[in-house]
Amino acid sequence: MSNDIFGNARRDWFDDMASSPHIRYGSLDGLRLSTGFARLPAAFHTRLPPTPLPEPYLVAGSVDAAALLGLDPALIDHPDFPALFAGNRLPEGAEPLAAVYSGHQFGVWAGQLGDGRAHLLGELDGADGPWEIQLKGAGPTPYSRFADGRAVLRSSIREFLASEAMAALGVPTTRALCVVGSDTPVQRETQETAAVVTRLAPSFVRFGSFEHWHAHDRTDELRILADHVIDRCRPALREAAQPYAALLRDVAQRTGELMAHWQAVGFMHGVMNTDNMSILGLTLDYGPFGFMEAFDAGHICNHSDHTGRYQYRAQPRVAYWNLYVLGDALSALIGRPEEVKTIIDEAFPAAFEARFLQLMRAKLGLATARADDTELINALFGLLQAGRTDYPAFFRGLSQLPGTVETAARRRIDAPVRDLFADRPGCDAFLTRWRARLAAEGSVDAERQAAMRAVNPKYVLRNWVAEAAIRQAREGDFGGVAEVLTCLRRPFDEHPQLAHYAAPPPDWATGLTVSCSS
Repeated sequence: MSNDIFGNARRDWFDDMASSPHIRYGSLDGLRLSTGFARLPAAFHTRLPPTPLPEPYLVAGSVDAAALLGLDPALIDHPDFPALFAGNRLPEGAEPLAAVYSGHQFGVWAGQLGDGRAHLLGELDGADGPWEIQLKGAGPTPYSRFADGRAVLRSSIREFLASEAMAALGVPTTRALCVVGSDTPVQRETQETAAVVTRLAPSFVRFGSFEHWHAHDRTDELRILADHVIDRCRPALREAAQPYAALLRDVAQRTGELMAHWQAVGFMHGVMNTDNMSILGLTLDYGPFGFMEAFDAGHICNHSDHTGRYQYRAQPRVAYWNLYVLGDALSALIGRPEEVKTIIDEAFPAAFEARFLQLMRAKLGLATARADDTELINALFGLLQAGRTDYPAFFRGLSQLPGTVETAARRRIDAPVRDLFADRPGCDAFLTRWRARLAAEGSVDAERQAAMRAVNPKYVLRNWVAEAAIRQAREGDFGGVAEVLTCLRRPFDEHPQLAHYAAPPPDWATGLTVSCSS
């Protein structure tokens, strides 16, 4: 972007945040971390410092994530900020560690895993509770499995942008404070450069954290971990008659709701291994993810997924399977395997279906619930599938259409949506049905259109948009990352100067693929 646009955007961010009542840290020297996970017994983690990153520099920072920590947003531009969040110097009170866990990868038991390139520094209290601060790419740990413990600029920018984009879309997610880069070479499929992304979450405990102790018949450690999650993150569950059963039900419900958000917004995780599933129902570990563009329910966003296990349509089913794995691990605490099955079977489908219908009704501008809503939604997805229609563009275009229109003017008025389909008669038939539904509930155009624009983003992190920003960053120009973030942190706004980021991929980007290599 031009310097003027970039400067205005940054000034607007700082102006927005400078008056926040939640700012508690006005200087980097004032940061003092506390510990939570580090207080667990030594078997849960290995304490070790990050490996310094040579000559670190700031690639990008999120003022929204800084606000969660009570940080003055101006600190992002402080000259010491890159060194602090590269792991070259540690805040006061930091007790860096790497956590151990296990997991199923692509449906196969992988045994012990762990934080192979992540260091948990400690936590800061935010307005809504403590946030753990984790450096991803900060060097090798005992769980690196002979790898170098580094992340690369490419994947770090992708995770940073996706984390903040998902939060702005209202999807439960971990957050990203910043990306710090270095010219240090890192070998992957090609030679790249190193980077560290600072991730935030109330907890980074995963399904695989419980699998680890269950696999070793370590019930005491299983109970310690469950108590840690309950007491730190879900204290209300302590009052339940069976707190561990209540924990499983809570995870199943939240995971069902998370899958509904993913499917509704068109997000594909790419690697839904149990070690990548958050016990808090957050989107965790952004690797080869993707946002749906040309709609295909069978789309595989990870070219390492040769069997299509994690394709878009399979995500709810995989989450269900992963919950059974978690339930098996927690069965030693709950006591009765049949109760575990009942909890999951009751909680997950109901949560998924209720939230998915709620989200899709909102996307379609439907203010009331009807028994045939599922049929209407399925018909729409069939139409989108047949036409490989651009998913975000369709819903954004639908948000602009009136509920009633004269037949003679229909083709002209509906053109922004009709032109997305080769099967225009099929589109016309759906729009007729949709308008009849709006009329039946007395929909008011202005109110409905505003509500639809507030839930149907103009901007998502399209693969080509991320790739363009990455290519620019590799040349030492980080303005593209900041420009994309401007769109993604306010994805429902028009941003007319940046409207090209809402376009389908240009010719050079039509063959882009993403893999587990990072």
